[in-house]
Amino acid sequence: MSSMSIEAAGHRVQISNPDRIYFPSLGATKGDLVEYYLSVGDALVHTAGGRPALLERFPEGAGGRSFFQKRVPPGAPEWVRTASVSTPNGTRSNALVVADIAHVLWAVNLGCLGLHLWPLRVDDPAHADELRIDLDPQPGTGFDDARQVARHTRALLDELGIAGYPKTTGRRGIHVYVRLQPRWDSTTVRAAAVALARELERRHPHLVTARWWKEERGRRVFVDFNQNAPHKTVFGAWFVRPRTTGQVSTPLYWDELDDVDPEALTLSTVPDRLLRGGDPWAAMASHPQSLDPLLELAAGDRARGLPDAPWPPEYPKAPDEPTRTPPSRARKRR
Repeated sequence: MSSMSIEAAGHRVQISNPDRIYFPSLGATKGDLVEYYLSVGDALVHTAGGRPALLERFPEGAGGRSFFQKRVPPGAPEWVRTASVSTPNGTRSNALVVADIAHVLWAVNLGCLGLHLWPLRVDDPAHADELRIDLDPQPGTGFDDARQVARHTRALLDELGIAGYPKTTGRRGIHVYVRLQPRWDSTTVRAAAVALARELERRHPHLVTARWWKEERGRRVFVDFNQNAPHKTVFGAWFVRPRTTGQVSTPLYWDELDDVDPEALTLSTVPDRLLRGGDPWAAMASHPQSLDPLLELAAGDRARGLPDAPWPPEYPKAPDEPTRTPPSRARKRR
């Protein structure tokens, strides 16, 4: 079959080469990926709907060459919704908006296996409505370590009166999301993420690190606060990673964290899991949280003389940011 036509969300989407193998180790095709997104569409749009997305295209499927595309290419159907977004250097581009599941399928036809999402909605671009806590295992650690840090993260959030929702990343890590009241910009949300990372490191120094420089992290789980920097995109919930085995970045209930095997959460298994267990993130949007408790932690760190944490190199230098030189290089210079 050279093409197929799908009716979704009131739009007609053409899918070329649906029989092309996209996930070789799973034996899953481009058409299978379309069917997967249709099966999880309601849950996906519930969390991703209205957000701009960065396209990462894999014309040959998972394991093949890929490239990022910030702008929606010419020739898109009239119904495809876009929004103007900015990069750290101020460049603006016309990005795809996840308006409904048809927009996801349109991206799939371009070779996108999953989408990287902004932490804001196009109807309120001034406010970030998500805090994204990225628990990133460093060399010598793995998912079990991230699992343990996720438990500690939940305990801290509970202590602060903040509800967090976990998901697998589709790789070795775990994300914990907090849906926020639309009151803060991304710079402020990042400051809260820095404070959370530092507090977790203080409480669990042998397991957690908030150190930006890789040479300082050791065999610990890094809490990547810079995933909350302005204009930063993160791989979205329910999307399929570009792995040949088709792992999904899957929302979880907290009480299943101890037993879940992230490698078993694939585009073949997740639809049935969602059908049987429901959406673990169903209540998240209806209970937006306050960032104030974490901002109080941030204010306490500043009062004790802690400067800002380093920003990624593509961002302008912050007023109280320390040097961006790795400590080993700084010592050599001295």
